[in-house]
Amino acid sequence: MNETIKTLLERRSIRSFKSEQVKNDDLDLILKAGTYAPTARGTQAPVMVVVQDAETIAEMEKLNAEVMGNPEARPFYGAPTVIVVFSDTRLTNNAFQDGSLVLGNLMNAAFSLGVDSCWINRATETFKTPAGIELMKKWGLDENYIGIGNCILGYRDCELPEAKPRKDGYIIRT
Repeated sequence: MNETIKTLLERRSIRSFKSEQVKNDDLDLILKAGTYAPTARGTQAPVMVVVQDAETIAEMEKLNAEVMGNPEARPFYGAPTVIVVFSDTRLTNNAFQDGSLVLGNLMNAAFSLGVDSCWINRATETFKTPAGIELMKKWGLDENYIGIGNCILGYRDCELPEAKPRKDGYIIRT
């Protein structure tokens, strides 16, 4: 089977990570793959913020859990790397579509390199909070950027889950 198709069929969301940090060479390739995601009219509106500092990850995780309505939750599951994808709303009306394609590239590239991932929601809400806005300012992003999603990365501390059966009616051919 073609390796690209194999990656697309076998990648799973992982929610249990070892503390081992993602290798820099692998992270660089994963990020490069993110920059090659298609964007509407070629605007390249998305921006990726890579966070590997445990203190900042803990702060972002706390904000995410609060937005979720469960302040005791650990929505980043111990992942040592978080990539927050934002999109510049001045450049496109397709911020979510463009950012979603970046997140897909990140997760699939990661799996192809033996790095596990999961898309964590609530980036939009997290980065509209006062503390989230302060983080954005620290990263050089203003209010024209909107949070699309968080891609957590690391090495799984669990078995790779099996795929659920695909639903009937997933594909309609005419």
